[in-house]
Amino acid sequence: MVRACNVAKRAPVALAGALALALASCKTVGPDFHSPAPPTDAGYLGTGDVQSPLIQAAQDHSGAGGWWKALGSAKLDGVMDEALAGNRTLAEANANLERVRAQAAVTRGAQAPQADFSAGPQGQRINVQSLGFTGFPNPTIFLYNIGGAVTFDFDLFGRLRRTTEAAEARAEEEADRTDAAYLTLTGQTAMAALQIAATRAQIDAVTRAVANDERLIDLTRRAFEAGGQPRSAVDSLLAQLAQDQTQLAPLQQQLAQARHSLAMLVGRTPATWAVPDFELADFSPPAGVPVSLPSRLVRRRPDILAAEAELHAATAEVGAATADLYPDIKLTASITQTTITPSQIFTYAASGWNVAGNLTQPIFHGGALKARKAAAEADARAVLARYQQTVISAFVQVADVMQAIANDEAELAALDRSEAAATQTQTDAELSFRIGGGALFPVIDAERQLSLIRRSRATTQARHLADIAQLFVATAADWRAGRPAERATGAPSGAGPQ
Repeated sequence: MVRACNVAKRAPVALAGALALALASCKTVGPDFHSPAPPTDAGYLGTGDVQSPLIQAAQDHSGAGGWWKALGSAKLDGVMDEALAGNRTLAEANANLERVRAQAAVTRGAQAPQADFSAGPQGQRINVQSLGFTGFPNPTIFLYNIGGAVTFDFDLFGRLRRTTEAAEARAEEEADRTDAAYLTLTGQTAMAALQIAATRAQIDAVTRAVANDERLIDLTRRAFEAGGQPRSAVDSLLAQLAQDQTQLAPLQQQLAQARHSLAMLVGRTPATWAVPDFELADFSPPAGVPVSLPSRLVRRRPDILAAEAELHAATAEVGAATADLYPDIKLTASITQTTITPSQIFTYAASGWNVAGNLTQPIFHGGALKARKAAAEADARAVLARYQQTVISAFVQVADVMQAIANDEAELAALDRSEAAATQTQTDAELSFRIGGGALFPVIDAERQLSLIRRSRATTQARHLADIAQLFVATAADWRAGRPAERATGAPSGAGPQ
């Protein structure tokens, strides 16, 4: 028993010495990752583009709450809270993030010594005749054993370290994609609410046109009865009324679809959730929309950050493939106590131990290892190109929305002037018709033009608000009001040292 203790005391010393010697020669091969340099673009718009005075340059535009609060709708604020809490796509994204983080923890754990404990009885009947003994019964014995084993990979050239680096970068990529899911959801929820408001505004415009048709029919019918208008005038207005009424059903269908879409975003079925009746009057354009410089956009937009994390992982995988070309050392140590008598299991006579080192040096693999390294390098170049394309696409999206906002404002100003002129024309034509100095056709035409302008204005007003919302999303404005704060890559909650 004393000798076993002495061996047990000397073994850790020997292992520690071997470990220190190996670690002193450790080297991590392969390229080290560095974040791509930020763009030097001074802005987003190109030559000939027009910027709205609503858009303001800013170093940062994180607010005290979600970006959607800038639209000034308390109804939208409430719906957004429900969507962030109940959306099933977000639930899936969060579960995927937890899975990838757990996988990173698995990879990280491979760098540490691997220790296992074993114990158990074993029954065995020995065939003595197979050993050349005859005339003896085959004895049955029971063995009892208890022990443990430790394995450690010295990772001389960093294969495990690079693999862990890649896994942690993948976890960071998944975290960024989860952020992107949150940002996308807030944009989709705002768009669905605005679609409801826009469709209701168009329904109101058509309803007003129908009411005007009915009023003109009543007026024309009385004129016909008094002999001032032919029967055909009444028939013409009845046809116009029917035509206007046919526009309501498609708009009602659009409204139903927008409501159903919003219910789905909230994580509910249409039958179990009362969708708010959004009106355009519920929203108000903000006084200004802060837009950060391109150099800051690449440090805050989730899809760009995810592409950068993917590039980090691909770079680390080049290092892992490079390390496979170099030698590696693994050390294994085990101790086992085995006896046929349980009471003797901890005695020196029942002990046995083993310490082994293993050096592996790749010599010939048919070119597979070099090909794997070449494939990893090609993949890293492809991921770099994808990252660069993601940045360019983001800048183009911001430029498109900025230009759209300027065009919306110009169109709204023109529609305001058109509505004022059409209202005056409609009033004059109807007054002339009432006093008998005008024909019916100008009245019908004026009503038609006014109805079209009102519908166009409602559509453009909603599109202007939607483009403002899209700009907030495209510039990755603050969406974290409903996002869990914890993003650090690490072991999943509740994970132990196993």
